[in-house]
Amino acid sequence: MLKRLLTFACLALFIAGLNSCSKKQDETNITQDLSIEIQQKIIKLGFSPENAFSVEGGYIVEGDIFLTDEDLDRNNLGNSPSLIVGNSEQYHTTNLVTGLPRTIVVSTSGSNITTALSTAIDNAIARYNAENLQLTFQRGGSSGGGNINIRVVNTSQYIASAGFPTSNGNPYAEIKYAKKYNNYSNGFMTTVIAHEMGHCIGFRHTDYMNRAYSCGSGGNEGSGSVGAIHIPGTPTDPDANSWMLACLSATTNRPFNNNDKTALDYLY
Repeated sequence: MLKRLLTFACLALFIAGLNSCSKKQDETNITQDLSIEIQQKIIKLGFSPENAFSVEGGYIVEGDIFLTDEDLDRNNLGNSPSLIVGNSEQYHTTNLVTGLPRTIVVSTSGSNITTALSTAIDNAIARYNAENLQLTFQRGGSSGGGNINIRVVNTSQYIASAGFPTSNGNPYAEIKYAKKYNNYSNGFMTTVIAHEMGHCIGFRHTDYMNRAYSCGSGGNEGSGSVGAIHIPGTPTDPDANSWMLACLSATTNRPFNNNDKTALDYLY
């Protein structure tokens, strides 16, 4: 039976038929036709503009990476060192979380955090903490204020989105999770939250060099000033079960595999 593949930004079946919505609708102001100037800025920052689209407050690229206009104007990160062209490996961004050892508080905000999603957040935190990293994740309150805050948004265009660490070594501060996926399986939701947390601490997609590996189509996502730095010790062959693959199915559950654990241990 053929499984539908989901990117962390959108259902593939919906891509061709997206409609622009009123700005009054939370998180659903989608415009696929980006200007040449914006596309060039996306490329310069280190991403492909293919299938990128605008949302309230910025743009979604690579399926689940949120960029603001301020991000697009940022060009002071330099070139990506140690870039290796391969099939499917672990990669990290130029910016990483610093000040180790460090505790990162994961909070929630808004009234749409279901019991099922809350459990998935706890399980994602537990997956990281089981690795005994120099990053410890701790569940915070339900009124925001954490180092990473998770909130549910009303959109049909993506599953979840996040960004990369700041230049001063802090994790990206927000994960947006689409309301329509609030009651998917625990394994699916835990995998999505853990994936977005991975972006927040500096992980690129495992199949960044060729997202067709997990998505069925698409190519190189780009490196540029954001960086796509190979993590030593991770494979040069395709890694079918990595938690940082770009796409997943509705039944996917991806706990950290051995290569994921190598990457996490190397960085943190």
